[in-house]
Amino acid sequence: MIVSPLHLPTAADWSILLDKIDRRRAPDARAEKDVLDILADVRQNADTALVDYTRRFDCPDFAPPLRIDPQTIRAARAAMRADDLAALRAAADNIRAFHQAQKQESWFLTRPDGALLGQKIDPVDRAGLYVPGGLGGDTPLVSTLLMTAIPAQIAGVADIAVVTPPRRDGTVSPYILAAACLLDIETVYRVGGAWAIAALAFGTPSIPAVDVIAGPGNIWVTTAKRLVQGRVGIDMLAGPSEVLILADAAANPDWIAADMLSQAEHDRLASAICLTTDAVLGQRVLTSLRTQCAALPRAALTEQALDDWGAVAVVPNLDEAVALANRIAPEHLQLMTADPWSLLPRIRHAGAVFMGHHTPEALGDYFAGPNHVLPTLGTARFASALSVQTFTKRTSIIAASPASSARSASCVARLARLEALEAHARSMECRAGEQ
Repeated sequence: MIVSPLHLPTAADWSILLDKIDRRRAPDARAEKDVLDILADVRQNADTALVDYTRRFDCPDFAPPLRIDPQTIRAARAAMRADDLAALRAAADNIRAFHQAQKQESWFLTRPDGALLGQKIDPVDRAGLYVPGGLGGDTPLVSTLLMTAIPAQIAGVADIAVVTPPRRDGTVSPYILAAACLLDIETVYRVGGAWAIAALAFGTPSIPAVDVIAGPGNIWVTTAKRLVQGRVGIDMLAGPSEVLILADAAANPDWIAADMLSQAEHDRLASAICLTTDAVLGQRVLTSLRTQCAALPRAALTEQALDDWGAVAVVPNLDEAVALANRIAPEHLQLMTADPWSLLPRIRHAGAVFMGHHTPEALGDYFAGPNHVLPTLGTARFASALSVQTFTKRTSIIAASPASSARSASCVARLARLEALEAHARSMECRAGEQ
């Protein structure tokens, strides 16, 4: 069995699916305890702790230095196949064009009383990017490096550091290094896991502390980001990946199955759900899932993810499907219907929306341009994709003229005294007397 069909004829039946989804949000108390110990160890023992954890979890014979020689980074790009490099460059161009449109400028306005008000936009000084190695470094998330580094560069961050776990032989995937070189990034460290997050947050002799940490990771990486948030900024607390597909009778069941499998193959906690108004389509999707899954290199992992967190559910109409989708607030939402644009105005909560039959989620993962680091586990209700704004800060500017200050004094003083803050009131009144 891969997925059991569900029938949700009314909103009262939604709990069958929502309860299943909610179980993915259960906190891991063991992970938090482990991560607290790791953070304390790195804070006290710095590089020594980083080397120790890397030997224990990634590379038994690991030896410093932690930072990869820039010449090695450049050599990886030189050795990369021309067609692979061209694909990376094309993806980078698309990502850069999309994020360039997000860039905000400082602005000012002048009030009639002469006061000048505004907002100043500045990049953070230093950003740390976490790039998962995946399965011992055998499935490097090269696309994540593009998706995190390019927005930071467009924001104007002057100092960008990449951390990524080494493979068992101590090397880092040449594809990650080639992508770093393509982006003119020369600061890459062979360190991953929660200890890499600790290093970026607290700093060590080898790895200076950063202002913002961005990039997805496993439960230990995510827990570490949560625990250091406040000392540094973070992009988000990204959980296991997920896709929700809304489909009507116009959809191709094989394409739906392929898109669900593309999400389920990430890891055993990945979720892939199809909501359809057509029971016959739902059965065809189930059949196609079984056929296609059996032919995948990660068939066992993918099947487990579908067994645990997958679903094909039949709903009475698209109105119900949209309402349920908004309750779920998925990371990725695909609208595989005859008229997806008619549904879009009613979609309120999703990390990214993929419109129509020819826009699979995989296109967004790699190439379309919008960021693939997205809110998960229902957090799209209040969170947004990683963006240029992740790496900037906004500073308010207030410049009062003598006349505007004097005119404001009585109101400010009255408000201050309502709060029993007499010194606040007097600081305004002493200036008003000069007019």
